[in-house]
Amino acid sequence: MAKHIIIVGGGFAGVNLIKSLKNDSRFRVTLVDKNNYHFFPPLIYQVATSFIQASNISYPFRKLIADDNNVHFHMGSLVKVNPENKTIETDTGTLYYDYLVLALGTESNFFGMENVQKCSLPMKNIEEALYLRNHMLLTLEEAARNKDIRIAQRLQNIVIAGGGPTGVELAGMIAEMGKYIAEKEYPEMKLSLSNIYLIDALPTLLSPMSKMAQKTAYDKLQKLGVKIILNVSVKDYTDNKVVLSDGKFIETETLIWTCGVIGREVPGLPEESIVKGRRISVDAFNKVSHTNDIYAVGDICLQLTDEKFPKGHPQLAQVAIQQANNLGTNFKRMERSEKHNSFKYNDKGSMAIISKFNAVVDLPKFSFNGFLAWLTWLFIHVIPLVSFRSKIRLALDWFRLFITNNPSIRMILYPKRNTKNE
Repeated sequence: MAKHIIIVGGGFAGVNLIKSLKNDSRFRVTLVDKNNYHFFPPLIYQVATSFIQASNISYPFRKLIADDNNVHFHMGSLVKVNPENKTIETDTGTLYYDYLVLALGTESNFFGMENVQKCSLPMKNIEEALYLRNHMLLTLEEAARNKDIRIAQRLQNIVIAGGGPTGVELAGMIAEMGKYIAEKEYPEMKLSLSNIYLIDALPTLLSPMSKMAQKTAYDKLQKLGVKIILNVSVKDYTDNKVVLSDGKFIETETLIWTCGVIGREVPGLPEESIVKGRRISVDAFNKVSHTNDIYAVGDICLQLTDEKFPKGHPQLAQVAIQQANNLGTNFKRMERSEKHNSFKYNDKGSMAIISKFNAVVDLPKFSFNGFLAWLTWLFIHVIPLVSFRSKIRLALDWFRLFITNNPSIRMILYPKRNTKNE
């Protein structure tokens, strides 16, 4: 009988594992996800800033697997893992597995700050990105009609917590949107009251990247008018005030949270399997420690067996893709009773876009920036999209938008069920 492999999570790791196992009659694969679509997280900030449509970076699972004879989709949220009887419970049913692969990824880490968690605006999924887009557009409309200078400034101030690639890319995008759009479309606003703050507790932006990348990001964002505050962290967010660790505060109604992530909770796993950052401890073959037939791949796992990464791999898409491909190969080797391949990460570098025509790229042997880096960033971020149609549509949209500097999807939409009484 075909071995039943359940994959929980349809991100980079889950989708690439499916690709490696599809149409293999030795396996029956079930993908479990709370959403019915795959999306591309590195471009989610462009959805949040009204630059591209959510459909440009998302694709339905059922369409993705329509031609895969051995792959099925189960829509539901993971409730609990039961290792003793090899089942998982979801909010839509219970499933039996021969092998379980956890690829749930991460969620925003608010470091125990309840007010920040309640009132800030994270950006980890499509729903949060669309909510942030609506929030910023509504705030602009309110600022445009407000005559009180103090309130208008509070409405126009934007604070971004987190100076990693997402925070840097978001700050640059918002700054440019303000430059090209706000001046033309919001003549009622006093733009001198507008401020974009980028805050990070570390001494540099883009801390994992090269010094060239860090300096380039700092200089370019400053030229765009972004106020960069380093060596300072957010401690609270109350009464529309972002409270900082140095005792100062910033009045704003928009605190965007890109500060850090924590692994998604997986009830039912042994406590010994959960380590720092709520990540799941795995061995060289991505098998979860203290379990049998349970594996974890992608951002949610922590693997300490790779000699080049003794503290664990970075939580990047390339790690997830490579781990999934290696695990898929190992499942096939299991069926042939062959030795498994241990995972070794091939670091292909990192990059971040700062503004139009400006990006930074760190490759294993050298780094570069400017227009060529920007083109490289565009190319690298089109290739992983799961459908040819999405690649072409996004490339054409980018071409048009970077020329006109004026995306036309800035509609404030309120999803609501229609009733006969409305």
